[in-house]
Amino acid sequence: MSAYAGTGPMSAESLASGAPRPALGAPASGAPAFDAPLPLPLPRPAPGAPAPGAPAPGAPAPAPRTIRRLRSAALPVGVAALDGLVVNAVHAGPVLWGALAAAGALVLRRRQPELALAAGIPGLYLGHLAFAPLIALYFLAVHRRSAVPGAVGAVLVALAQFLPLPLGDVTLLRLDHDTVLDALDSCALGVGAFVLGRSARYRRERLREITESRERENRLLAQHTLATERARLAREMHDVVAHKVSLISLQAGVLQVTEPGARAVRETAGVIRDLSVDTLTELQHLVGVLRADGGNTGDLAPQPRLADLGRLVEESALPVELHLGDLGDLAGPLPEAVERAAYRTVQEALTNVRKHAPGARAEVRVGPDGGRLHVEVRNTAADGSAVAPGLPAGGNGLVGLRERAQLLGGSFTSAPLPGGGFLVRAEYPV
Repeated sequence: MSAYAGTGPMSAESLASGAPRPALGAPASGAPAFDAPLPLPLPRPAPGAPAPGAPAPGAPAPAPRTIRRLRSAALPVGVAALDGLVVNAVHAGPVLWGALAAAGALVLRRRQPELALAAGIPGLYLGHLAFAPLIALYFLAVHRRSAVPGAVGAVLVALAQFLPLPLGDVTLLRLDHDTVLDALDSCALGVGAFVLGRSARYRRERLREITESRERENRLLAQHTLATERARLAREMHDVVAHKVSLISLQAGVLQVTEPGARAVRETAGVIRDLSVDTLTELQHLVGVLRADGGNTGDLAPQPRLADLGRLVEESALPVELHLGDLGDLAGPLPEAVERAAYRTVQEALTNVRKHAPGARAEVRVGPDGGRLHVEVRNTAADGSAVAPGLPAGGNGLVGLRERAQLLGGSFTSAPLPGGGFLVRAEYPV
């Protein structure tokens, strides 16, 4: 275990010198980086790419609506007309003309299936022309919400098929083998077309419900993704910007109480300028993430690591004692998300010390223990003689740290200490 005093000079290289892991060359500016990139829910298409739902380049243009309707009507109308021609042996007569009229009425099978069925039933009764009424009955069962019209149509089709011609001969029917078979055949004809139509309607409604359910799930997923992205950006902006702005406020306070002198004023003003430039750069990175269409948003900014803790402590301008454990005791390298979370925990804790406990001393301990990375920051009570920077308390910093720990499967606690100090402790699985 090595100890460092935050008031003396320190570099990221000296911080990592005692560990067998190589020092990582990530910039130490504390710029935002994301734990895991999440694509924005609605990425725009690449330049030159067709819009969603648009035909691919070179694909034939879709046929006009009228042509599509004629194509879909050609098969049922043609089959029904062919049925009339075959049954009547192409002999002109009332039955043939009725059959052709019933076939033509199938054009109305979607909008007015009742009319199409009414036009086909006489042909079934007079000339056993079954195709036209059966097709009309099928579409009646499909396109009507209630099953009553289809059931009535099935009864009419069965009666037209079963009743004798002329109708007065019904008194001659006997309950024999042939009559029973004819009755069963007629019922099967009407009920079969009706059941097929209702089954098709049920499948269509079920498919529509599944599609709507998936669309709702996609919308909820997109909303959840967007909310997660916003929460991540809020954590990053708070952790980074609040830290830098508190440093700027602290340096401005130093400048305010500094005795007149060109050198001291220039040095303090230079520190303020550097901090302002760093803050502006980090905000530009965040704006770039917000404007990105998707993809690996983590590459838009440098990623703070544990090797940057020395620089962080040095910039804090606080009396800090830093203890960094031997990371070589771990079975493998630390995940980047864990390193960033540990860095942000220390950063937020030191920011809170500057804001709420001016003049206090802080102790930072970071190291592995039992397969987990432990981070602990504790500070003493505020020094009554020190001047507070006067920054507002947002209340979001500790909430963001707790969210980070939960996302990584770790834990986070914070509590006041006896005597006026404060403790921040986090554990992350490695």
